[in-house]
Amino acid sequence: MARKRLDSRSGGAGLLGDIQTPILGDPLDALYHLTGELGRGKFAVVKRCVEKATGKVFAAKFLKKRRRGRDCRVEVIHEIAVLELARNNPRVVNLHSVYETDHDIVLLLEYAAGGEIFDHCASEEPLPEVQITRLIRQTLEGVHLLHQSGVVHLDLKPQNILLTSLTPLGDIKIVDFGLARRLGTTGELREILGTPEYVAPEILNYEPITTATDLWSVGVIAYMLVTGESPFAGDDKQETFLNVSQVNVDYSCEAFSRVSELAVDFIRKLLLKTPEDRPSAADCMTHPWLWQQFTGPEVTPSTPRTPCERSSGGKWAAPPEDPEDKENFLDSPHTKRFRFEEDIPVGEGEH
Repeated sequence: MARKRLDSRSGGAGLLGDIQTPILGDPLDALYHLTGELGRGKFAVVKRCVEKATGKVFAAKFLKKRRRGRDCRVEVIHEIAVLELARNNPRVVNLHSVYETDHDIVLLLEYAAGGEIFDHCASEEPLPEVQITRLIRQTLEGVHLLHQSGVVHLDLKPQNILLTSLTPLGDIKIVDFGLARRLGTTGELREILGTPEYVAPEILNYEPITTATDLWSVGVIAYMLVTGESPFAGDDKQETFLNVSQVNVDYSCEAFSRVSELAVDFIRKLLLKTPEDRPSAADCMTHPWLWQQFTGPEVTPSTPRTPCERSSGGKWAAPPEDPEDKENFLDSPHTKRFRFEEDIPVGEGEH
């Protein structure tokens, strides 16, 4: 097989610069059938592909090498390196191989056939809590192993947590490490990045990023799974900023009427403004909610969700966000993200 070498010079604070995976130059269509798109973003497209020799299915993530006229190889190398670090983490999607074309670097990733857990957040029929706690436990297992490696994901959200199967409900796989960073390599890490409704207050305040930043996002995901609502989404980005920075969470709305007290306690312990006050992933896994023995209506909920007042239009009317290679959202044109330079005067992130 033809192999190419990518420039792997370090690209900034928290970015990894060395990889072991060979970059293959073989024509992709000679080895794989590309059978359709799974998602598309401005700088990436994810396609379902089938290996001709074996029939094995993969998700091929095509990452553009140049974005806005800038060489982005360093960022691509970093994402590959993070996936290599997480190779023994059963809760992270596995990297199979890497190819290079004239315009793209293509990551061949494990295919998760069950789709995003976002679909279960947006569904009128909620998952039973016994299933939700299993998904949260598995997410925490994956996050804990990442943190043990000194890696923070920084874009944890229901769109970036996939399921290995839909029926029966499979295990989770964490994906999309374009914003992940390695902590402890260059002192404090401060960057403006993430997705608005899931981002922690310290990101908004340009304060140091720690492993606790990911745990805030786990709290948001848990809230969404049990209520079907986004806790901080406002009518506009300024309202979303305010809701996050003030930790403006409504635990009294009717959507919580069918949620267990232990679930609320778990979420409250994570959605705390001060990062040091949040439990670690390991501590979270000891919370009694995650090990509660559910019976009766907890196992098979019979009533549809009732939306909180803050949520416009009840369940999320917008389709799930397209998978893409996430960049610092200072640069993102998507309406689901904010452009801080237009609204909040902050310093530049370390790059």
